[in-house]
Amino acid sequence: MNQSVVSTCHCGAVELNLMMPDGLEKLRRCNCSICSRRGAVVASVKVENLEIIKGKEVLTTYTFNTHTAKHYFCSVCGIYTHHRRRSDPTEYGINLSCVQGYIHRGLSAHRLSGWKECASRRLISLLWDNGSLNTA
Repeated sequence: MNQSVVSTCHCGAVELNLMMPDGLEKLRRCNCSICSRRGAVVASVKVENLEIIKGKEVLTTYTFNTHTAKHYFCSVCGIYTHHRRRSDPTEYGINLSCVQGYIHRGLSAHRLSGWKECASRRLISLLWDNGSLNTA
């Protein structure tokens, strides 16, 4: 199966073509500082399987901390469409809510602990693990 899907921002200024040979892979909801604020459920595609069809000129990039991960947003409507992963730079994480026809209901996404990857956040990880910060 070599499934091709289209992903767009809210206003349609950004459009991505995603080749997903094995369907949706590595579904997750991360709890790092940026992901927990945006609340997106993401899947992964290999870098070579994401093509920007239109809107490259309106994509805005945001980086923080190590500046390895690159988070892309539409500068017109502000929607996060995808990011270059820090933990696996051979992949993009894609915002599943931007994929045309995709609906989250009933889908199980792995909860990825992005907080655990930073030693200075041990206490927060401990609180997350024992349920003190888990509001799910």
